[in-house]
Amino acid sequence: MASLLLPFLLLLLPLAASSASSASSYTYGNVSLHIDCGSDTTSADAFNTTWLSDRFFTGGSSSVVSEPLLFPSRHEQNLRSFPPLSSGKKNCYVLPGLPSGRYYLRAFTVYDDYDGRSHPPSFDASVQGTLVFSWRSPWPEDSARRGSYSDLLAFVPDPPAEVCFYSVATDSPVVGSLSLVQVDPRSYDADSVGDGFVLVNYGRLDCGSDNWGPGFTNDTDHFGRYWQSGSDFLSPDSKDNVVPLSTITTISGANQQPNYFPMKLYQTATMTREGPLYYELGVDAKTDYLLWLHFAEIDSKVSGPGQRVFDVVVNGENLTRVDIFKEVGLLAVYDWHCIVKNLSSTTLNVTLQPVVGVPLISGLENYALVPVDLSTDPEQVVAMRALKESLGVPERMGWNGDPCAPTSWDAWEGVTCHPNKDKTSLIIYQIDLGSQGLKGYISDQINLLLNLVSLNLSSNSLRGTVPSGLGGNVLARLDLSGNQLTGSIPDSLASSNMQLLVLNDNLLEGQVPEGLFTIGVHGGSIDLSGNKALCGAPSLPVCSIWENGGLSSGAKIAIGLSCAVAFIMLLLVLYIFCIRRRRNDYDFGLPHELISLAAKRNRYQRQKSLMLLEMESQHAKGLPSPFSPNYQKS
Repeated sequence: MASLLLPFLLLLLPLAASSASSASSYTYGNVSLHIDCGSDTTSADAFNTTWLSDRFFTGGSSSVVSEPLLFPSRHEQNLRSFPPLSSGKKNCYVLPGLPSGRYYLRAFTVYDDYDGRSHPPSFDASVQGTLVFSWRSPWPEDSARRGSYSDLLAFVPDPPAEVCFYSVATDSPVVGSLSLVQVDPRSYDADSVGDGFVLVNYGRLDCGSDNWGPGFTNDTDHFGRYWQSGSDFLSPDSKDNVVPLSTITTISGANQQPNYFPMKLYQTATMTREGPLYYELGVDAKTDYLLWLHFAEIDSKVSGPGQRVFDVVVNGENLTRVDIFKEVGLLAVYDWHCIVKNLSSTTLNVTLQPVVGVPLISGLENYALVPVDLSTDPEQVVAMRALKESLGVPERMGWNGDPCAPTSWDAWEGVTCHPNKDKTSLIIYQIDLGSQGLKGYISDQINLLLNLVSLNLSSNSLRGTVPSGLGGNVLARLDLSGNQLTGSIPDSLASSNMQLLVLNDNLLEGQVPEGLFTIGVHGGSIDLSGNKALCGAPSLPVCSIWENGGLSSGAKIAIGLSCAVAFIMLLLVLYIFCIRRRRNDYDFGLPHELISLAAKRNRYQRQKSLMLLEMESQHAKGLPSPFSPNYQKS
């Protein structure tokens, strides 16, 4: 895409949104944001628009144009530049607090040799991750000296809105001001065109008037659109063959939703003296365009249908026949639009070919339909922004905006992205940040990078632990060597996908998970050297049960597990013993009959003892014993 920027006519008038009085009747007029890039103060212009001091930027530096007196509007005198050597290749304005919806965005770009290098920079700009504008050096002389405006219509489905700038080579992108105004989401046939396109302005013409628009004149346009004079786009054959028309009469149908085309647009028109009317618009080849034509019959000489009829011919193709009076009558708005597909040239020719009378037109708009680019999976965006903070990624690396989009740019420095299987979003495939002077820690959010195949954070000064769960997905190569990581090696690194694991020269401790041994067995490579407190792997010490005068963590775990197993075995033995007793009708209590029998036996034993005592007594007195063989009973 050679260039998506058509500079507007350069004016020395201030930029602003619709005035407060006119915006009150406009449903979306209360949502707008105007930033004076590079300025340290908030100010109001002649049209009562408040320009905020510079804010919401990710990096860069503020500057002033070399000749401020050439720019009477304050917000055109300052600029913000983004030197890639200090701010990185990609920098953004991240605009918070805006609701989801469709927005009209306008940017003022100015160089004016602010850096004394006499070299206007080459750079690109994106909105919500879609490339929309391109500037290439050298700029047209007027654009470089006095600046130019460019605008578009885009949906912001998920705030914040992000406007990003990408350096080409070593050039520093520049921006003078930014304005965002919320517009009707149904505008410009959004129901048919859809929200999958950004509408980039390639010409917004008032065919019967000079340049005008909010912020440049006191005229009203609720969207804040700027209208250029159509005379600048007439073909050489038509410039001397046109007649301007105007009226102060109210035109019915103007300022109506969803497009809110302004009344002033239809109160002027251009028609030819005779023959066709030709317009030539510069475009980019191989791009589709939304072409919108505006008509109102303001010539009182036309009193009925069939008196002014003409055909609309685009690049030689007759697309429609127009009879304004037949469609809407006198002093009423009539609009017609179409999509011109896949142009093969860099010029869009619009011809109004007369059928009856001469052709007449009030305005013309042409928008490039730029497909919305793929964006990074939202969860992975969360993970990458968490890593940016936790690792302390330096500003010079330009980790701003979407990590992977636009796809025509490089991803964040050190990051490689791929589309997912469904081609619906971009995913993080590889991160290589070795030797970048990182001094933070590895955020647990890294586990949201479910498609990460390779991670290299070696030779930095990272502290903290290796996140548990890291490597449990598709991670195949991990190099965390040369840091100050502590704690144990998580079991998740024993993934069957792991081919390279380099953890040497850290402060890791404890027993190495047995699953890591299989990495070498399956042809992979593993290096755990330089971690004095690691144990339990080949080339490492045997794990001891004592450390620091007490049981090691591994020993405590082993003892705990042994006690748990012993307790379970004891419960099992008791359970089996009880089951066997039930099977043999054992009871812990004695039956009543057994108690009685034992009592009788005890009485018998006492009686026998008494008899023996008596016999011994008689024997002592010389009396015969009843049990003696010589004893005879009388």
